[in-house]
Amino acid sequence: MGQKVNPIIQRIGIIRTWDSKWFAPKRKFAKFLLQDIEIEKVINKELADSGIGRIEIHRSANKVNVIIHTAKPGTIIGKQGANVDVLRDKLKKLFNEEFMINIREIKKPALSARLLAESVAAQIEKRVSYRRACKMGIEKAFEAGAKGVKIFMSGRLNGVEIARSEFFSQGKIPLHTFRANIDYALCHAKTEYGTIGVTVWIYKGDVFKKKGEYINQEE
Repeated sequence: MGQKVNPIIQRIGIIRTWDSKWFAPKRKFAKFLLQDIEIEKVINKELADSGIGRIEIHRSANKVNVIIHTAKPGTIIGKQGANVDVLRDKLKKLFNEEFMINIREIKKPALSARLLAESVAAQIEKRVSYRRACKMGIEKAFEAGAKGVKIFMSGRLNGVEIARSEFFSQGKIPLHTFRANIDYALCHAKTEYGTIGVTVWIYKGDVFKKKGEYINQEE
């Protein structure tokens, strides 16, 4: 089971909680769910190069609170918060809701699976050797305090004719241990010879908390 299920989803209710937090009656549930997906798509598109690691969405009776976890808070905020105002206005226009946007800094970007996957994918798109990109990413994660890192790549690696897959790993990744704090992300590198998939697992250690207490994914 640990090999086939998203490690983050598998740990919800055990050491993690949902990124979207709200309650809706049955007739509004589908609308809010689809809206959350579209909000994430818009934010990721508008802030594509801003090092976004995670997006949280909290809803109250008349307002949507969006919390963006990023490695580059200054880029998103802009001069005197101008960029945030532009993003808020765009979301309000698209979804006809009142939005509040908060920016939180990721203090250790090297421990974010999504940021590591995006970094490796960006290097591959710039024709850097995929082996070099993966090994450098793993080294940075261990320097930041990771206890295990695994990177899986598949596609036409280095532009060869036949697609293949390759693993790079260091340390341990206990996927079957529910208390293990494992971050996971999948990213795609768009190259001239096709799309290369980059999947990253980062193990940050075990979590021992009381029932109902959850960790942040940045921990």
